[in-house]
Amino acid sequence: MTEKQTIYVIGGPTASGKSAHALKLADETSGVIINADSMQIYDGLHLLTAQPPLEDLKQAPHRLYSALHPNTPCSAGNYREMVEPMIHELLSKGQTPIIVGGSGLYIRALISGLSPIDDIPPAIRNAANSMQKELGNPAFYEELKKRDPIMAARFHPYHTARLIRAWEVLEATGKSLAQWQEQPLIGPPDDWEFDIKLIIPPRDILYKRCNDRFIWMMDNGALDEVSAFHEGLKSGAIDAGVPLTEALGVPELINYINGVYGLDEAIMRAQGQTRRYAKRQTTWFNNQIKPQKNIAKIEILS
Repeated sequence: MTEKQTIYVIGGPTASGKSAHALKLADETSGVIINADSMQIYDGLHLLTAQPPLEDLKQAPHRLYSALHPNTPCSAGNYREMVEPMIHELLSKGQTPIIVGGSGLYIRALISGLSPIDDIPPAIRNAANSMQKELGNPAFYEELKKRDPIMAARFHPYHTARLIRAWEVLEATGKSLAQWQEQPLIGPPDDWEFDIKLIIPPRDILYKRCNDRFIWMMDNGALDEVSAFHEGLKSGAIDAGVPLTEALGVPELINYINGVYGLDEAIMRAQGQTRRYAKRQTTWFNNQIKPQKNIAKIEILS
């Protein structure tokens, strides 16, 4: 019988304290922390997306933080393509992978697998990205809708990464992503075993952490960070509608910068959005992470 190799997963809502748990586990296991957050994977808003501070980076190795330019789309499939080879590499060196984040679709793609789609040639992927940038999301969405109305109906016109993924799969394979998704999932290697820790604090504590952390971010330069990001959007260095434009606090602070409302209101609105997002994440993890054959255990912590 093949010996199982353990991959730790630490999931939960924003501001729940996942990073502290990950650092402790990394100390105990000589582990390497790998990001599973769809905003922290991008460079450009290190503080506002709550990426690990310098002292954390010194304490343990971290991977896939600020790994992509904001203009680079990243679907759950793209994430899995990046993270699986990384896990193989760490395990081959006797190191412990510790997956940490609040993006449930990334975590599910890793643990449960994805449809058995052929590898997308880089030329097709680059062409799909170029077409999306040239047309812009509404027109690109309409082109996808003409060729693949089933997949287009599942997405919002500004789900950039998902639209590009649907287009590139159609181009590369001649089949709709919907057809691929009807086939059995291809999961991770059979000798991988996941030890999952869900950090779910009581709601009143979680909401207070959300509020307090946003104030801390503001006190430590979040507005300057968003101002620089906003300048990148205005100059065209950062594409309109990239995922980071929807990062918690970004729409509200950009509205403040543009004079739509005052700073106190921007902070209050951003805190409210953060709390609502934390509530949705909590619901997702409570309902979607269930026992399956490659999960050794699921532990809920507060």
